[in-house]
Amino acid sequence: MLNIPDYWQWFQQARFGQFIHWGPYSAYGRGEQVLFREHLDQQEYAENACKWNPQRFDAHEWAEISRRAGMKYGVLTTRHHDGFCLWDSELTDYTSAAQAAGRDFVGEYVEAFREAGLRVGLYYSLADWRIPAYWEGPEHDPKGWDEFQTYVHSQVRELLTNYGEIDVMWFDGAWPHSADRWKSHELVEMIRSLQPAILINNRLGQPAGDTSFSDELGDFGTPEHQIVSEAGRMWESCQVSAWRLWGYATGERWRPAALLLDMLVEAASKGGNLLLNVGPTADGEHPAEYAEQMKEIGQWMDVHGEAIYGSEAGDVCEFITYGRQTRKGNNLYLVIRFWDGRGEVNLGGLATKVNRAVLLTTGEELPFAQTEDHVLIGGLPAEPPTKLFPVIRLECDGPPQARDWAVDRLWEGNPRRMMPWAAARGTSVFADGKPR
Repeated sequence: MLNIPDYWQWFQQARFGQFIHWGPYSAYGRGEQVLFREHLDQQEYAENACKWNPQRFDAHEWAEISRRAGMKYGVLTTRHHDGFCLWDSELTDYTSAAQAAGRDFVGEYVEAFREAGLRVGLYYSLADWRIPAYWEGPEHDPKGWDEFQTYVHSQVRELLTNYGEIDVMWFDGAWPHSADRWKSHELVEMIRSLQPAILINNRLGQPAGDTSFSDELGDFGTPEHQIVSEAGRMWESCQVSAWRLWGYATGERWRPAALLLDMLVEAASKGGNLLLNVGPTADGEHPAEYAEQMKEIGQWMDVHGEAIYGSEAGDVCEFITYGRQTRKGNNLYLVIRFWDGRGEVNLGGLATKVNRAVLLTTGEELPFAQTEDHVLIGGLPAEPPTKLFPVIRLECDGPPQARDWAVDRLWEGNPRRMMPWAAARGTSVFADGKPR
């Protein structure tokens, strides 16, 4: 168990969050990094950004989609690498408030998500692709870099001063500069002085020469496009709901609801969160495909959420044939990804006594038989009782524990643990195990 302050416990309980990449790049329909990837003309891009005026943006609708999906917090891109700000910054006129839209989108988002009972996170890119000093660095343009770095710190101060309590500060874009160049330690001190209970992610740059995400400055890890547990601290996997990009893209393909839910279950089964992204359209709406997927996942969460919220890493024993596991207290949850219609499920290696088995999907109690090495659960219907993943809750005598041989998976651990199992057959290569 991690030693987590009380004011961060909500993050461990949440398990599911909403990432939102949105800005004037959405009007291009080619993702959030189109300015750099296509080497667009900077002045022309800026002119288009200033004309951007989404008419259908409704922060309350966004919040309701997230809430219905079972998400517990959001993270909005207040400024991405293109430098355009979604709030009323006093430090620049390159903002949604000062230009055509005339609106503080950050303020509207914060208010709506709070009203929906969701925690509030703000994404902020250290990088600003418009600024020559960002590319030059302090060794080539010390004066320009100092001015730019001061601008970055001052904008973070604005965000954490003007909108009340913020739960998460999500940084990005430190490349190619080190934490020392960004004065990240000083930035963290300032953030803590303004928002003592805030969570800060691990992307404030690395010590010079280090190419990994910073462990020193971050409260939680952020594996991207992968679901990898990080020992010793909280973490969330950030993932796209589409096939390619974070920002809105026309012609995009969408990952099915089952795959998105599986990412959530996998993250929870490994003790982490899923921060699932959506890229709203240029006009401010969530794509219809995404909204429908979130409705489907939300309906599943309404029934099965106890297997996700506040769960612990649950890979107690081998279960890859059927699905994944999470734990909570004395309960072991079996999330069935593959329903074979046989009417029974076999779980090998559970040492803890099972008192009761329940098909959480329907509430029906299931018959089971437990031996030293196996739990055979019966009474299951031939057809899966839900379009997504049925869940079985095993109510145990204590916290679920594995038999010694089942602590490690196939091809892992000390191989000698399996010697008694093999020796029970005999020692020879012959069918009966007896030497000739």
